[in-house]
Amino acid sequence: MAEFSEGAPCWADAMFRDVEAAKAFYGEVLGWTFGEAASEYGNYTQAYSDGKAVAAVVPPMPGTEAPSQWCLYFASPDAAATAEKIRSAGGEVMMGPMQIGTYGTMLIAKEPSGAVFGVWQPDEHRGFEKMGEPGSYTWAEVFTRDPERADAFFPQVFPYGAQQMHPDGSPEEEGMDFRVFSAGGPEHPVLGRMAMGGDFPPEVPPWVQVYFAVPDCDEAVAKARKLGGALHFGPMDSPYGRFAALADQQGAAFAVIDTSTTQGDMPAMTDV
Repeated sequence: MAEFSEGAPCWADAMFRDVEAAKAFYGEVLGWTFGEAASEYGNYTQAYSDGKAVAAVVPPMPGTEAPSQWCLYFASPDAAATAEKIRSAGGEVMMGPMQIGTYGTMLIAKEPSGAVFGVWQPDEHRGFEKMGEPGSYTWAEVFTRDPERADAFFPQVFPYGAQQMHPDGSPEEEGMDFRVFSAGGPEHPVLGRMAMGGDFPPEVPPWVQVYFAVPDCDEAVAKARKLGGALHFGPMDSPYGRFAALADQQGAAFAVIDTSTTQGDMPAMTDV
């Protein structure tokens, strides 16, 4: 079982009004299977890829009308201490810290520019049992209209270093403001930060985009659209893989990436 360093993404789950429809969608697009719903924990249902836990889906709590969305959790050895760091850095703790039986302790927070994320202090449930392979989590990026606030926040909460991408002058990168946070040196990137420009509709709030690996990006996009999902961007080739940004049929945003299909040279990065 993988051990996750502080600040490393360690789990992802999503809230859906129609859990069965979500299971059918992600079962087809990502090849997931699902365990039994845990009725004592709000029918929380784990998703599996090749028998390994990769995510979970859950219905909204009774009486709530939360939109369907993915939530990425970052590992913490002490959720209560992380909650204090979040508040001190200008963020908001929206829920928790809350102990979930013998599985661990969670909280939900919002960074100062508005993107929502989770924190997980593991006990019996360590986190992802599979990463970076088809059917599993592989990367995430914070999309924000206020990058300065996000850039100041995350290294105060987690032991992050940061590197800024330098555009190479290509049309794809010109004007792009992209930063990478790492835990344990630049060779261990854990989170990207993308500044939202004018091409993002004003009604789109900041969010954390979760990327799942797939064996074929175009095939995954075709399956998602056939099942009522929406294509927001791509497919596009990059040095990291061929990727596309999607929303499922209930509106939850996510991305797929085929990391085996790469194109171009890695961009220059500078420590900041």
